[in-house]
Amino acid sequence: MAVQELIRLYFQLGLHCKDIAALLASRHRYIVSERHLKRIMKACSLFRRKGYTSLDRVVDFIHQQLQTSGQLCGYRWMYTKCKEDGLHVKKEEVRLILKELDPRGVELRGRRRLHRRNYFAKGPNYIWHFDSYDKLKPFGICINGCIDGFSRKIIWMNAFTTSSDPTVIGGYYMEAVKKFGGCPRIVRGDRGTENVKVRDFQRFLRRNIHDGSGIDSYIEGASTANQRIESWWGFLRRESMEFYISMFTDLKDRGLFGGTYLDRGLIQFCFMSFIQDELDETINVWDAHVIRPSKNDRVPSGRPRIMYMFPELYTTCDCISPVERADVQLCQSNCTFRPAVPCDTDIYNICNILMAESRLHLPADAYQALDLYLHLRNEITSAL
Repeated sequence: MAVQELIRLYFQLGLHCKDIAALLASRHRYIVSERHLKRIMKACSLFRRKGYTSLDRVVDFIHQQLQTSGQLCGYRWMYTKCKEDGLHVKKEEVRLILKELDPRGVELRGRRRLHRRNYFAKGPNYIWHFDSYDKLKPFGICINGCIDGFSRKIIWMNAFTTSSDPTVIGGYYMEAVKKFGGCPRIVRGDRGTENVKVRDFQRFLRRNIHDGSGIDSYIEGASTANQRIESWWGFLRRESMEFYISMFTDLKDRGLFGGTYLDRGLIQFCFMSFIQDELDETINVWDAHVIRPSKNDRVPSGRPRIMYMFPELYTTCDCISPVERADVQLCQSNCTFRPAVPCDTDIYNICNILMAESRLHLPADAYQALDLYLHLRNEITSAL
């Protein structure tokens, strides 16, 4: 890859000049001063304070976001959403636009107070925190996620019909191990039976690794004390899932969701893909946003994606433990992986038949999914 392409890539990731120069030297053996680097960036038309997107486009984008779960976002999160969508905008402009378009939301977000406990991890992949998010479980949507303790990068975040099957949770873990090329030094989970496969896989994969620390590679404890992931669940609800929790709770209050097997299956059929897309979008924006400096000097600040990819910028190293391919395959043979069908097969087939008879198409957004749910539920209950 040409030097200009590397510079463009690192620039688009949001790195500062000194960090770009450090990475070019350490990873690519290309020595360049910051002054010359700025000349190269200028020649490549890489500017942070020029070529801003028109305010009309930014206002339209933010207005569109406010129609769904974007109404939960603060201006820093909305700014990162704009950047991830290709909009070049000033953070202050996003703040002012939100203040005009959503004054009530700005006021409510300004009232909250967040207190953090001290925390420390040696580097990326030193410790992974995983847990399940059960706020949507009564409606048939079960979310399980994992976050890296050092960088706060999301390792996985999956929505499925269950979070109680240990072979499913184990499958999430093994997909991550295969994706990142190894397992972490430590995995932190609670004492639930759904986590036993992850515990067994983690200890099995690290059985021949001796680092002299004497620390168990799997740590169990109360779910409420699993600090990193518990903190992220609160963030997920504020920035994303509150929209769906309110929508489903409203259905329940109106007598349009009874918690039956059929109702949960219809919610899964209509909303599962949107919940997963929402999680994926939230992860992309989270990994690109800037975590502000903490009062705890041992906790790094910056973008999770950058902290995870380039630990040398934070004077540390990747702590991932390499694993044998045969061990990975053996573990995967004891896992259950999510099928393409989002709900019970019978309910899935019935819904497709009814949609074909009514000439309905798959919904394009959450509100269309809500209309589809109501239509299918009425058709099926009328026929019973």
